Amino acid sequence: MLTAFTAGLLLITISELGDKTFFIAAILAMRHSRRLVFLGVIAALIAMTLLSVMMGQVVSLLPKHYVTFAGVALFIGFGLKLLYDASRMPAKTLCEEVEEAQETIDQSKLTRIAGGGKQQGVVLQSFVLTFLAEWGDRTQFATVTLAASNNAIGVTVGAILGHAICALIAVMCGRLIAGRISERSVTAIGGGLFILFGIVAAVESV
Repeated sequence: MLTAFTAGLLLITISELGDKTFFIAAILAMRHSRRLVFLGVIAALIAMTLLSVMMGQVVSLLPKHYVTFAGVALFIGFGLKLLYDASRMPAKTLCEEVEEAQETIDQSKLTRIAGGGKQQGVVLQSFVLTFLAEWGDRTQFATVTLAASNNAIGVTVGAILGHAICALIAVMCGRLIAGRISERSVTAIGGGLFILFGIVAAVESV
């Protein structure tokens, strides 16, 4: 259980730092109450984590060697893709991620509702935008894979804690961090971590 918790915590924390959902939370927190934005964001991330873990439990019903092979391939594949992307990036800050998050918020029909100042509108916008941005993201697939081959409770608690840490950082000082972190460095660290978990999964299966 401790291994699953640690894996979920590390993988989610590193992968989510500087991600699109990170800056959605950061930008919304500059426009609305930080408390309300955090509430909506963390609720969406918890919901996504629980959904991903349940999907992982369904996948775990397949023959174990297939699950293990798929997990190793997925982690290493994601890792190599991230390292390749990092090698082609200039050493710049995360401006593109910020711009993409800004565009997502501005195009959302929920912006008008949240702009009305109603608390439920802010929470709803934060929840919906975060949930949709997280759907199909690499961290979702990573959570599914971890839950398929590790203790589900450990993965759930670790992933939720990792999400909470990133959401709190984003809400409190996300825009400041955007000007200090290199997109290439974040991507390279994430890629290395994915490969590491792939290797660990492969070794444990032998």
